[in-house]
Amino acid sequence: MKPPTSLKTGRYNVGVGLLIMAGFMAYGFVLIYLRDFAADKAEWIASYSVGKHFEARLAHVHGNLFALLNLALGFVLVRLGTASDRARNVAAGLGLAGLLMPAGILGEVYLGLSPVFVLVGAISMTAAVSLTGVLALRNWAEPRVAP
Repeated sequence: MKPPTSLKTGRYNVGVGLLIMAGFMAYGFVLIYLRDFAADKAEWIASYSVGKHFEARLAHVHGNLFALLNLALGFVLVRLGTASDRARNVAAGLGLAGLLMPAGILGEVYLGLSPVFVLVGAISMTAAVSLTGVLALRNWAEPRVAP
């Protein structure tokens, strides 16, 4: 039995948000290794607030923040009973596209990619949160209370 679209819309944000959070948590262990145990840890500590090291920490923080935002978006989108499926799908898609920001930061650090992914992700997440906020103000469905 397929879930109704209203339940499906936020499901991907919740599932992907949790998986992305797990990935960036694991990346946090890599950062701990580089700071405390790697052969060049003194160099890492000396340049901790500039360049690639700062960008790596920025990706870690934003990856977990955007994962949490996707969790929040997913749970809110499920509660928007009277909002159109299209509006909820757009908000959900923008939230997932927002994950391009932390991935783009990592792409810059490790692959030398353009910062365009960072900008697209940041704009997408801002739009997703804004749209979901407007939808929540207009279409919040109160939970049903059993008799």
